[in-house]
Amino acid sequence: MRFKPKYRWLPTPYRSMLLLLVWLLLNQSVEAVHLFFGSVLALVIPLLTLRFRDPQPLIERPVLALRYILRVFGDIITANAQVAVLILGPKRRLNPAFVRVPLDLQHELPITILASTVSMTPGTVSAEIYPSAELLVPGEPLPQRWLLIHVLNLSDEAELVASIKQRYEAPLKEIFQC
Repeated sequence: MRFKPKYRWLPTPYRSMLLLLVWLLLNQSVEAVHLFFGSVLALVIPLLTLRFRDPQPLIERPVLALRYILRVFGDIITANAQVAVLILGPKRRLNPAFVRVPLDLQHELPITILASTVSMTPGTVSAEIYPSAELLVPGEPLPQRWLLIHVLNLSDEAELVASIKQRYEAPLKEIFQC
């Protein structure tokens, strides 16, 4: 499935906004000349680099994306405290394990965001996505994909899988409408 940009002249609007913001921050100015050149770069760079990119789903629900980012930040803070208690606490009974999480996501960008989210949360790290994209055959039905994660202290595998799918994968499916 190929994703076409909504506007030919603005194929990646969020990237263009980010480029303009970075330009203004680097110049530490919002003068007209900087707004003009930043806008030109924000329009031209995505157009020039579009043919080098693999097509990915667009962020269809930006408000949900912002809520997702805030949730991940909150989870990172909470997980840091939990890992600190596990490591520094009086009982050091860790139960490390590898867990396979079945993925409903099919596109590379949302899967990458999910794997990165799991890795950013202390106590878990993404180890592999299989079958990898290189093994997928174009035109054939997509096989079940799995995210292999390593957990520092596993108490209930089913609860962990359900938590990852509910807290992270379901919102990503909604954000990207895939």
